[in-house]
Amino acid sequence: MTQSLPLTPDYDVWPVEAQLHEVSFKPRLLTVSWSDGRESRYHSIWLRENAADETTVNPATRERILDLSTLTSWPEITGAEIDEAGALCVDFAPEGRRLRFHPGWLRAHDYGNADDPEAPLVPVTTWQRDSEDGPDTLDATGLLDTEEGSQAEEEILAPALTSILGKGLVRLRNLPIEPGSLEAIAQRIGPVRPTNFGLLFNVKAKPNPDSNAYTSIALPPHVDLPTREYQPGMQMLHCLENSVKGGEAVMLDGFAVAEALRERHPDTFTTLTQVRWCFANTAKTTDYVWYSPMIRLDDRGELLEVRIADFLRGPLQTRFEDVEPAYEALMVLQKMLHDPAFAIRFTYQPGDLVIFDNRRLLHARDAFEGTSGHRWLQGCYMERDEIRSRYRMVRRASQQRLASVSPTQASSAMV
Repeated sequence: MTQSLPLTPDYDVWPVEAQLHEVSFKPRLLTVSWSDGRESRYHSIWLRENAADETTVNPATRERILDLSTLTSWPEITGAEIDEAGALCVDFAPEGRRLRFHPGWLRAHDYGNADDPEAPLVPVTTWQRDSEDGPDTLDATGLLDTEEGSQAEEEILAPALTSILGKGLVRLRNLPIEPGSLEAIAQRIGPVRPTNFGLLFNVKAKPNPDSNAYTSIALPPHVDLPTREYQPGMQMLHCLENSVKGGEAVMLDGFAVAEALRERHPDTFTTLTQVRWCFANTAKTTDYVWYSPMIRLDDRGELLEVRIADFLRGPLQTRFEDVEPAYEALMVLQKMLHDPAFAIRFTYQPGDLVIFDNRRLLHARDAFEGTSGHRWLQGCYMERDEIRSRYRMVRRASQQRLASVSPTQASSAMV
């Protein structure tokens, strides 16, 4: 009976793009060479912790159960070879245990030759009004008629998820216009995040509004809920009706604005990454307040998020000597947000759904005549994590289909 490749410590699929060629080892280090000439090195403790056997991971959940501190000594390698299936076999002391490693998984997790493991799933592309890489409009006809998790569903979602991750924005067209259908659409991606505005919220003029969005006045470029410790990562706006005069939608790539500030006004950019502004939504029944810079960077200096919403800023509370520089920087930013070179404009059509990164994209709206017709958008929020997770699942399904053509080239799910 031909030996098969071993399982992997996850549910993903790992095509074997290069075969294991040779293996050598020391007690705490294993070195393999691949059929394409690459050499990879793995520490013994790393290999032991990332095995896929039932002493290391729970077969039902793929979550680790091994506690390294329970071993009587540091795990060391006493033997290693490549078996007839092409898997790496390693003997470990002090346990006297032989464990097998899938070559596709091992190659994909070669940390010595790896690119940045935290690199975006899709390259981030900033855009302006005249950019050829501007936001995408896609046909989503029949999305809710597809079976959940099916290839037909993925064919609609995959390009949309790619656009959101790369450009921060996508517009889907030809979706249902029944009230509440947004929830079913959103759940094709992931869980919806409820807020004090509800699971779904209605963007239309109404008496006694608790947000400027629920009026007919113009809204300046802003992100939603910067008043929260963790502002929602994604927002969806679904058009059910739009027959008013005016009310044109405006979108800006906040990362493009921030990068322009970094290039043209470096001192302004630095100030906006350091001064912590107050963002407040003190309504009649809720009181949300948070302090944050308007531009946030990650540990590597890359753009992480923007928090810009003039109508949700509370009084600035900072060091005395920082007040005037902070306002000078704010006004430079405000002028740039009025620059038409950064903005795209469009009119919502019934059945349109715009999905955008709420921690990157700024959205705005022109005033409209409330008596000229009806304008009704339903909205909801979810986290960036849901978009990334769904994208990975679509990619996994694609890899699984490829693996089914050549089942010896990848591992299947553990059963």
